[in-house]
Amino acid sequence: MESTEDIKLSTRSPLADAWAELQAHADRGVSLEADAYRLAFADPEFMLRRETRGIRIQLEMLKPELDLTEAGVANTVVVYGSARFLAPEQAAERLAAAQASGDADALRAAERMVRNARYYEAARAFGRIVANYSLKLPQEEKLYICTGGGPGVMEAANRGAHDVGVPSVGLNIALPHEQSANPYVSPELCFKFHYFAMRKMHFMMRAKALVAFPGGFGTLDELFEMLTLVQTRKARPVPIVLFGGDYWNRLLHLDVLVEEGAISPEDLQLFTVVDDPADAWRVIRDFYGL
Repeated sequence: MESTEDIKLSTRSPLADAWAELQAHADRGVSLEADAYRLAFADPEFMLRRETRGIRIQLEMLKPELDLTEAGVANTVVVYGSARFLAPEQAAERLAAAQASGDADALRAAERMVRNARYYEAARAFGRIVANYSLKLPQEEKLYICTGGGPGVMEAANRGAHDVGVPSVGLNIALPHEQSANPYVSPELCFKFHYFAMRKMHFMMRAKALVAFPGGFGTLDELFEMLTLVQTRKARPVPIVLFGGDYWNRLLHLDVLVEEGAISPEDLQLFTVVDDPADAWRVIRDFYGL
């Protein structure tokens, strides 16, 4: 009669063996050497070759897709914004330290952090509004906050959903200066990407709205990508909300594009500027008749 151990050995799959081999090397801290006999997908040297980039891109597309589908995440409200804005309590600590130091430059920077902390609070409030709305909906209609998973405004929006006990999504990106996921993203919905293109696809695929808080190059990149896709009808129309009129009105002078014939006058209707989290939510609700 076969022992339990014999049954385990006879039923264990080659996939499990391949994973066990990789794990054993990792546990011992031993670097893997190239091995022609190793299963292709269990050979890191092979999987990281330039020629297998297409496979890696496909995997980055497939893995979050499967996990989000299994989790029932069909609709998201995407929130962009600066990773550098602090929570009010953190900004207050920086200000106190700067005041104690007597450093004029540090004091100016800390005062700016305190001023911009209002965007953190607004993003957190917006996340709570969306999460509270979703609590009463059936699974297929729920709206999930989705961010880049990092600190600042992204953390604030995830934190707002976390305040209400509602899961939220984080699509993190591997950067030269490592950006780790914020602690408020639901662990089972927290993904890490290497390819910006695949991350952008996942932002767009389920997005029912975009709310862009003040931010830098990354925020502008994602904002204009969405505007372009909607303008060119490569993506379905969705509400695009810019939060913080003072910031966006100083930064964007898009009337120039109309004056020069680079865009049509109606293209300026693709987005709405607001200054209150409730107004951002109202734009979305009005768009869909919620």
